[in-house]
Amino acid sequence: MERISVFDMLKIGIGPSSSHTLGPWRAAQAFCKELKEEDVYSSTDRILVQLYGSLSLTGEGHGTDLAIVMGLSGTDPVTVELEKINSIPFDLKRNQVLWLAGEKQVSFDFDTDIQFHNDQFLPFHSNGMRLSSYSEGGTLLYETTYYSIGGGFFVTEDSDVNTLKKEVELPYPIDSADDLINHCTLNGLQISDVVAANEKVWRSEEDSKLGLLRIWDVMLESVYKGCHTAGELPGGLGVKRRAFNIFRKLSAGKFVYSNKHEWLAEVSRVDPNFQDLVKWISAFAMAVNEENANFGRIVTAPTNGSAGVIPAVLAYLIAFCGHSKDSDGIVRFLMTAAEIGSIFKKGATISAAMGGCQAEIGVSSAMAAGALTEALGGSPEQCLMAAEIAMEHHLGLTCDPVGGLVQVPCIERNSMGAMKAITACNLALESDPKNAKVSLDKVVNTMFETAKDMHIKYKETSQGGLAVQVAAHLSEC
Repeated sequence: MERISVFDMLKIGIGPSSSHTLGPWRAAQAFCKELKEEDVYSSTDRILVQLYGSLSLTGEGHGTDLAIVMGLSGTDPVTVELEKINSIPFDLKRNQVLWLAGEKQVSFDFDTDIQFHNDQFLPFHSNGMRLSSYSEGGTLLYETTYYSIGGGFFVTEDSDVNTLKKEVELPYPIDSADDLINHCTLNGLQISDVVAANEKVWRSEEDSKLGLLRIWDVMLESVYKGCHTAGELPGGLGVKRRAFNIFRKLSAGKFVYSNKHEWLAEVSRVDPNFQDLVKWISAFAMAVNEENANFGRIVTAPTNGSAGVIPAVLAYLIAFCGHSKDSDGIVRFLMTAAEIGSIFKKGATISAAMGGCQAEIGVSSAMAAGALTEALGGSPEQCLMAAEIAMEHHLGLTCDPVGGLVQVPCIERNSMGAMKAITACNLALESDPKNAKVSLDKVVNTMFETAKDMHIKYKETSQGGLAVQVAAHLSEC
């Protein structure tokens, strides 16, 4: 079983989709590296991109074509200036020249060199892409098929080993929830203690802490920016941003701040009634996914489509649960969340194209529920119980994005996932896990079986569910 770091589950990236944007971006970067390793980079004069399955059907709405161009151009989603996501493809379309790996000019016609095969699904995974290199005379020099398997992970055609897999021996190897709870019980540890010990194999404790605080900084920035940006989201559906108006009404113009940290401190001084508390949590979650839909920088947690759940619950913990925003508490929260997410990735899937939205919002809700439970004093058993409860009530959730965009119903679902996470935490804290009828491992297995039974049209193809119903309505208008 692969060994997954916290930083594999929580990645800084660009919206709107981890499987359709971040994964293809990373695959395109890998392709450039392979061209050099195979000694065909200097001879390459043209690149052909072919997209299959879900990656083709909803690729344009998810920005897959833009992401691959950005990856081929040598930019990185963690550091790229956001305005370049518009300028680089614009210049390419106008000049039909691609700066391969940011170093070498090759011919590239955006209209013909990116091909969408909507009626073809490659056998290994629904999110297939094939990148090909040709010489000036048209000879095929090199070709690789990649599969974007969710959460920004990708694999190659001839291997089911993730390209980011760490070949290491961990002090506490974990393949299942049972493994995790056994390590906690035998060693008297919290989940975050187990994760912290494992992370030391990859990097120093200080580096892990700094990396996770950077993750939280990006999360908070996306919450803050989303709550301070009005307008309409791109893509043609005319979806209006709502986090801005919710925040404006809740704050009533009384907040005084100059940055995101001062803003969160102002929010923490609020003593909301239940109705307003729900609105705050919704604003936090929706703000992130409005930024995600706008090709903003967010944290894949564990996917872009579900990126708002964990920031919303962590912001709720800091602002409304009497917890100071101490760095140790934030680091522990994120470590616990990531470990729970890794159990779903190992035992099932975090790809909507494989498992529907239960694999995205359901997993993120389970991650947040378990992390919140530990932060509020719950035992490891209660943490896993909370994660189980959260996923249990997302089972069967389909992925049917309207117009192939990560907007409807995706943005609202992050709000619902955050609320379910908090509810699951509260139920677990008031329960004895010994009386639980369903274990986390059983719900992981059930989620995967449900994913395999789910009709393909409900797996991020925009060919079923709301996508079809709303599209029919819009065509009549």
